Amino acid sequence: MKKNKPLWRISVTTSLEAEDAVTEMLGGLLDAAAAGYFNLETGVSMVSVFRDEKPDGRKITAEITAGLKNIAACGLNIGAGKIEIDKVKREDWAESWKRHFHPLEIGKTLLVKPSWSKKRPLKNQAVVILDPGLSFGTGQHPTTSFCLNELVRGRKVGTPQSFLDIGTGSGILAIAAAKLGYQPVHAFDFDPESVRVARDNAKKNRVDTKLKLTRGDITKLPLKPARQYDLVCANLISNLLIAEKHRIVNRLKAGGTLVLAGILAVEFHEVERAFASLKLKLVAKSVENEWCSGAFCFI
Repeated sequence: MKKNKPLWRISVTTSLEAEDAVTEMLGGLLDAAAAGYFNLETGVSMVSVFRDEKPDGRKITAEITAGLKNIAACGLNIGAGKIEIDKVKREDWAESWKRHFHPLEIGKTLLVKPSWSKKRPLKNQAVVILDPGLSFGTGQHPTTSFCLNELVRGRKVGTPQSFLDIGTGSGILAIAAAKLGYQPVHAFDFDPESVRVARDNAKKNRVDTKLKLTRGDITKLPLKPARQYDLVCANLISNLLIAEKHRIVNRLKAGGTLVLAGILAVEFHEVERAFASLKLKLVAKSVENEWCSGAFCFI
């Protein structure tokens, strides 16, 4: 990839109320990670996706417009809903992340930070170095931060514990798990680009030999797995979680914890009911904006 080659930014101006919903919609349409930023002075949020190749402006504008209408139909205020497609210098894009991406601490146990941050870890605090990229997941989203908190909360130092990450994205959860001492650590994602990025991030954090990252489709996995895990994280849309509940739960050990994230709050009850039918009870829950995440254990 040429350093001087410009990037294409597809962005939507929206409200803080709809920022997460627009982020999910835009990322899904463009099959890439989207990020939103809220301007305290103007009260406006901008959600953007960066691409190497020039998009089909007319087609993507029509698709985004339809997506915004669906979000508004759910009762969310989408704000201006202005769609922009423009070229951005790669250097400007890189520098913009340094203004927006800050270190994230999960108690005194885990620190997630970009490579340019000078923040020093506390004594015995595990450190994950993660720089945002064209495909990323940095822990800033509430669903990811909930999963990180559960990784830390569930870790029993000195006790062997295994971890499975379904829909790994940037690999942040798998990398954090390896740093915290989970073993073995397995992770997969349907998107081959996410797998490539996750492997690169694992190498940068020097844990590539401590975890296994593969491309996989949850809908194609065998119902009876060869291995079960102490902790399973599935950061997927609610429809997929419900449809594949048997494949997900069958990978959880008796006495283990299942973390489900990436769920719209209005859909969480339906997800909870689906997993309750498999003898799982909700033991922890977090709601932030319109997103909801939960941790489950066997009854």
